[in-house]
This record gives sequence, C-alpha cells and structure tokens, in this order.
Amino acid sequence: MAAPEGPRPPDGPAGLRHVLRLLGPYRRWVLLACALTLAGAGLALAQPLLVRQVIENAGTGGVSAGLVVALVGLFVAEAAVETAARYVLARTSEQVTLGLRLGLIGRLLRLRMPVYERQRTGDLISRLGTDGAEVRRLVADSFADAVTGVVGVAGAVALMVWLDPVLFLIVLVLVTVGGLAVAGALRGLRRASLHRQTAVGAMAADLERALGAIRTVRASRAEERECDRIAVQARGAYTASLRMARLEAVIGPATRLAVNGSFLVVLLVGGLRVAQGEGSVADLVAFLLYMTYLVMPIDAVFQAMSALQQGSGALQRIEEALRLPPEPGSGGSGRVSVAPRPRRGDVALEFRDVWFGYEPGRPVLRGVSFQVPALRTTALVGRSGAGKSTVFALTERFYDPDRGRILLCGEDLRGLDRSESRGRMALVEQEAPVLYGTLRENLLYAAPDAGEAELRRALALADLDTVAARLPGGLDTDVGERGVRMSGGERQRVAIARALLARPALLLLDEPSSQLDPVGEAALRRTVRRISRECTLLVIAHRPSTVQAADHLIALADGHVVATGTPAELLHSDGRLRSAHERVEAGPGRRGNP
Repeated sequence: MAAPEGPRPPDGPAGLRHVLRLLGPYRRWVLLACALTLAGAGLALAQPLLVRQVIENAGTGGVSAGLVVALVGLFVAEAAVETAARYVLARTSEQVTLGLRLGLIGRLLRLRMPVYERQRTGDLISRLGTDGAEVRRLVADSFADAVTGVVGVAGAVALMVWLDPVLFLIVLVLVTVGGLAVAGALRGLRRASLHRQTAVGAMAADLERALGAIRTVRASRAEERECDRIAVQARGAYTASLRMARLEAVIGPATRLAVNGSFLVVLLVGGLRVAQGEGSVADLVAFLLYMTYLVMPIDAVFQAMSALQQGSGALQRIEEALRLPPEPGSGGSGRVSVAPRPRRGDVALEFRDVWFGYEPGRPVLRGVSFQVPALRTTALVGRSGAGKSTVFALTERFYDPDRGRILLCGEDLRGLDRSESRGRMALVEQEAPVLYGTLRENLLYAAPDAGEAELRRALALADLDTVAARLPGGLDTDVGERGVRMSGGERQRVAIARALLARPALLLLDEPSSQLDPVGEAALRRTVRRISRECTLLVIAHRPSTVQAADHLIALADGHVVATGTPAELLHSDGRLRSAHERVEAGPGRRGNP
C-alpha cells in the first residue's frame, strides 16, 4: 500500500471529525476493516442464538452435533476475521501516521524564517516523534474500538430487546448511570492530554538547548541548573499524566460496574420470572450471554472515547505545526536552469532603494542601493547593526524586501523561484555549520551529483586536501555531531569547499577568516583570489586583511550605504573606516562586526 502524503487537518480543536478527515485518503482500507469488523461482530452475535437453540433441543430430548460443530466454527471464524480486521486497521494507522509525518517534515523544513526564530526546535521535533506516536495509537486503537464497540452494542441491544424488552430496560437504566460518570471524566482528558504533550515538547526543547551547547554548559558548570530547568517540564508532564491516570481510573471501573451490576440484577429478576413461569431458561441464558457480550463493546466504545480525548492533544499540536506559514515558492525541485554567467565588467548583484525591517515600523535597511561588480571581490564593511547580515539574508531570499528591488545578474529576484535563485549563489556562514555524517557527505551537500574530479578541485581551492589526506578514513571519515571532530578553521574550509562545489555565480562569505589562524588566513586569501576569477565574491569583512584583499568596498552605517570604492580610496577618505581599521590592526582580531 502506497503512503500518500497526509491531508492538512482543518483548523480548530482536534476531534472525531479530524480523525475521519485524516482517514479520508485511506477510505478503501478503512472500509475493508469495517467490513471485516462487521463480519466478526455478526459471527459473535450469532453464537448466543446457537447456544439458545442447543438448550432448547436439550430440553426436548437431544443435542444436535451439527449445532455444536457450527458453534465451534463460529468461534474460529470470528477469531480469524477479527485478526484480519485488526491487522488492516493497524497497517492503516501506520500509513496515516507516515502521511502526517511526511507532511510535517516537509512543512518544518520550508517554514518562513521568522517562524524558526519564534519556535523552539526541540518542541517542533517532538511533534514529529512523540505526538506522531500518539496519533498512531489514536487511529489504531480508538477507531478499531469504536467500530467494534458500536457494531457490537447495536447488535446486542437489538437482540436483547427482541428477547426480553423488560430486562433490557433494567440494563439501559444502570448503564446510563455509569455512562454519566464516564462522560465527566472524558471532558477532562482532552485538557490533560494537551498539557502533557505540551510539557513533553517543552522538555525536549530544553534538552535540545542544553545538548546543543554542551561544551558551554560544562565550562560554565551549569549541568545542575540545566537539569533543574528540564526537570520542571518533566514534572509538568508527570502531573498531567497523573491527572489523566486518575480520569482513566474512573472510566474502566465505572463501565464495568454498570454492566456487571446490570448482569446481577438481570440474573435476579430474570431468574425470578423463569421460576414464576414468565420466561424460558433458554431465553434467559441467551439474554445473559448477550449481556456478557455487551461488556466488551461498551468498554471498547468508552475506551475509544478516552483514546480520542488523549490523542486529541497530540493531534492538535501536529495541526498547529501544519498551519505554520511556509516560505512562498520554497517547494521547487531544486533544479537550476542554465543562466548566463556574468562576465567581467557586468553587475552580478544590485540593490535598488531597498527598505527592510524584521518588525513593522523598525527598518534595518533604509533605501540601500549598491552594485557588486562581477568576477571581483567586494567587501561589505560597517559596525555591528549596520545591516550587513541583513543584506546577505535578503540576497539569499530568507526574507523579501519591504520596498525596492534586488537584481541577480540583471534579473529581479522576485521573478525567480527561490530554489532557482539560491541555486545560482552559495552562502558560507560565519559559524560554518557542518552536518552529522562523513566529510564527503558534507562536501556534496549542495551538489550531490558532483564527480570525483570536481570534488578534488574544490578541496584544493579551499586548501582542504591536506586535511582530508590525514583523516583516518579520508573523505569518508565521520565528522561527528555538528562537526565536533574538526577544528573551527577546518569547518570553515569545509563550508567554503561545499559552496565552491556548487559552482555558484555569486559566493557570499560571512567573515570567512574569523576562525582561521594566520597561516590559514593567508591560504584563504590565495583561495579568494583564485575563485574570484570564476565567480563573484561578496564578503562581510571584519579583519583588515580581508578588507585590503578586496577589489571593492561597500560601507554601511545605520542601514544606509555611506561610501563605496576601493579599499585604498575609502581608508584614505573616510575617517571612520580608517580609525576602525587602525584599531583592529593594532590589536588581536575579534569576531563580530566592527
């Protein structure tokens, strides 16, 4: 059975209609499971009638062997049909969960950038794991119990009314009293379930926060504080789970007491009626058998309602994640159409009167205009908060400008698919993230189809070939979580090689020398000179050496372009740039924007 992507659940609190909506794409399998369940219920309901017939025949002088064989056959057939129905429902629930998870994965990887800034990563991950597991249990257990229970109850009730309406009224009254007690408990289960799943998500988020900065945690001797912080959420989940346990403790016993109490009353009243000649022993036995059959269906219905209330919290959290806004036009295939590469003298990147703010009414860029010449190295300089990183974010289309235009090789970025525009450029972040996996997998991340010759060329350009040669497994060495087995400078060079392998027309470097020693920085300058012959470089520059190696400078201050020109021209004419340059040159280089 194929695994189609699950439908997007509708807005509002999760409930039965949402479960039915989720089951929509799998209706054929659900109908098959329902048909098998109905057949199993029919086989079960026929058994007391056969028992009644056997007792009546015994009263008239003999027991039919055929009826006994038929009764045994019904037992075996019921077991086989119920097994098939349970398997089909279990498989369907796994498919529903897979569809939900695939849809959630696709959505979480394509959210708007501001969403990632507001949401906690660990909490989003928990919706994929623990919440997904709760939804699987919800579909597998509650739906199966609901179908089996409703069919069983309906059939048993119909036959009990046919056998003895008076005794059925007694059962109805007692079961209704138990049902009222259960209904009150069910109302609290939904709230407790949502509280528990929220606490579990917060616990996962706090743990991910601590593990993601475990070296800082250890160096700050903050293990106990982090344990206490995470324990708060763990205790919150514990408290909510206890509340759910208390409510669940009411549901099962209340149901069983109502049915078992009804059984005793029916046995007493029915026995007296038989003794007084107002009924037959066969009818009373059949009625009591249906009562025993009624225990499981009624219990199944209430358990299904309980599971629905418990799973609704997880389903609601998944729905909330699926409703988070995706990045427009981010669902491209990843293929990049062939575009003419800029030639020397062309303009590779241009900002035209660009305004942008992360929050309304607080612009970070104010009417920024500049040109980045092709096949040259352009350094973007300015103090912290001047807007340099924002320029990169807009160029990569992590955000769109509020006003103005951004042109890549003469084409407006808004007219290009995001995947298309990003395929023509590459970004090397200051933190140079390295993903869990091998060095080869990291290098091929942006260009998975690159050949061995291209890979070796990128290694040489980034001065990474000697590093790869001394690793125990070469390119197939595991670099560890977040590249922990490599130094900061090595991670920086991995990021550069990864970017170069995609052969971008524009390469964005966010202070590439920030984690390099003097030898590595000198090698990087040679690399920059080599790659500037085949692609355009735009570099956020902090160190004087990076500034001096550039062909062109763009100076930003308070969201404005305050100067453009060659390094010599600007350092000579602009006192602010010259003083900043002298301060950095006089002391050790520091990371961050000057």
